[in-house]
Amino acid sequence: MPMQAREIEDLLRETFPNAKITVEGNDGVHMAAMIIDESFRGQNRVQQQRAVYAALKGRMDGSNGDLHALALTTKAPD
Repeated sequence: MPMQAREIEDLLRETFPNAKITVEGNDGVHMAAMIIDESFRGQNRVQQQRAVYAALKGRMDGSNGDLHALALTTKAPD
């Protein structure tokens, strides 16, 4: 079953409770998310994105995942 933006945001908020999170997309399969969180400070982009994928708790795992594609923008606050 495809995930909706609110479901994705709720999962992300569990791991990043103080982050600025924006999730967009209306087809439930191809989505985009921007996560701005202090925990990303000092991490490279790969480390940041791994943290986001971990927060999604397997929802993007292969062809059986609920989410097919998620374009990510991650960064620490300015």
